[in-house]
Amino acid sequence: MGALRETGELAEYRPFPNDEGRNSRQERWEIPALVRAVALPRGARLLEVGCGRGVALPGFASLCQPTRLVGLDIDPDLLNEARETLDGADVTCELICADVRDMPFGDSSFDVVVDFGTLYHVARAGAGLAEVARVLRPGGVFVEETRFSQAISHPVRSRGREVPWAAESRLRRERTAGLWSSHLRI
Repeated sequence: MGALRETGELAEYRPFPNDEGRNSRQERWEIPALVRAVALPRGARLLEVGCGRGVALPGFASLCQPTRLVGLDIDPDLLNEARETLDGADVTCELICADVRDMPFGDSSFDVVVDFGTLYHVARAGAGLAEVARVLRPGGVFVEETRFSQAISHPVRSRGREVPWAAESRLRRERTAGLWSSHLRI
């Protein structure tokens, strides 16, 4: 997902540039390493928030074999690119155009939610975190890029940005594996 530049009460959406090198690294190395490092389950209902161009979704489909795979992003143009990526990889996935702060899913709809930094780049990140906790079933896992990972990936855009963990008591940190942390939904 792109970033929201805050200007008073309003925020302007700015998509991240398409970096084929980063996309390739994410697909080949980051997704397999993440799946192993945080022990993502197989056969789960998996949601990626801020899926952008859908680069990670084929890897999740292959490695986790989810019973339901959903990518959510606010940018319809990026979702069109994601559809091309998924069709080219012959991956079945629902793509939903929506805001992480107001997701169109029922409570406890997913076993796993993955975020590659979206919550570091939106205004009112606490609202997004609350939505993640709402759509994640009790006992489910939320995986997010750590502050360290964001500093490496987006040093300028993430500077000074924090995810307000204290505001969401339903998510308890379970494991940190360098670039990623997993949180258990209690």
